[in-house]
Amino acid sequence: MIEWLLLLLPVAAASGWLAGKRSAETVNAGSHSQLNSAYFAGLNHLLNEQPDKAIDTLLNVLEVDSDTVEPYLALGNLFRQRGEVDRAIRVHQNIIERPYLSSSQRGQALLELGLDYMRAGMLDRAESSFLEALKRRSHIGITLRQLLDLYQQEKNWYQAIAMAQKLREESGEATESMIAHFYCELAEQRWVQRQAAETTWFIKQALASDWRCVRATLLQSRLAIEKGDYKRAIRCLRQVERQDPDYLPEILKPLSECYRHLEGQDEFFFWLTEASERHPGCTSLILAKAAYLQQRGKQKEARYFLIEQLRVYPSVEALQQLLALGVPEDIEAASEPWSLIEEVASRLLKAKLNYVCGFCGFGGKYRYWQCPGCKRWGTVKPLALGT
Repeated sequence: MIEWLLLLLPVAAASGWLAGKRSAETVNAGSHSQLNSAYFAGLNHLLNEQPDKAIDTLLNVLEVDSDTVEPYLALGNLFRQRGEVDRAIRVHQNIIERPYLSSSQRGQALLELGLDYMRAGMLDRAESSFLEALKRRSHIGITLRQLLDLYQQEKNWYQAIAMAQKLREESGEATESMIAHFYCELAEQRWVQRQAAETTWFIKQALASDWRCVRATLLQSRLAIEKGDYKRAIRCLRQVERQDPDYLPEILKPLSECYRHLEGQDEFFFWLTEASERHPGCTSLILAKAAYLQQRGKQKEARYFLIEQLRVYPSVEALQQLLALGVPEDIEAASEPWSLIEEVASRLLKAKLNYVCGFCGFGGKYRYWQCPGCKRWGTVKPLALGT
């Protein structure tokens, strides 16, 4: 009961004051009496714990005086925020039905009604409300963002691209990266359907929208690998370093495989050495270089290399790889401290996040191109660069 009083009394009071002010200005006794009657009837229903009847009665005031639109918009928003979406929809629908609203007021009500439908999960109705608000050029930026969010939920990537482009035109907001990811979504759909030509076309569109789109380049490399064109795949994978070096950990395994197919492991090691100089402390590069030495049977060199790197760039991953090389000759195999270090390193790695969003801090074990936390695209990156 107290919650309803706190929620509806301010709106009722505002409606009564505005109605009284309006009726005083027009000096219309009949109108004044009708407004006062509706106002007090609404309060009576409220006090008798009949909030739905109170809403209906107070909404009738709108038939007399459009100055009360703003309080009722606020009331609908309060209902939505409290999770009472049905009541929010009723309030906003009632407002829209009024013939005397200004274009701005009707556009605002349509936008709020669309938000109600979104909250209720009725995406088709939300889309209709947002599109109607967009036709009226009302609150363009907010409306376009809501439509953009809606089309992403529906995975309607063509419409999402159109809305993102329109948002850029209307507000100047940078949407190039987002559009590139939408094209990548379409490319991956065609990839699953084994439509290589269309996959390639969408990848090109993604890179045309944002040349730094690592996702598109990784897709290019996958296409090349599937065709057995390892030289092209290597060119694509090495391009990632220029696009965004944070994604270097993502390319090392496929890059190594491509060089192996071409019997160019020494060339791969040469690239690793150069890349390590360009990105000192990159844990993934350190691990890859040590693994190469180990594969070549150079266990001692690999151990010394890891020890040297750990002194400057400490990381749990490098420590575990050092431990995996085996117990040094001057330490007993059954040494309790050595076993403890191995166990601690293993536990720390299991608890460690592999990816983190640079915007909201969301972390996880797996890569997401769209952050599950903040819904931004391309912000979740590997957490494998040494600090």
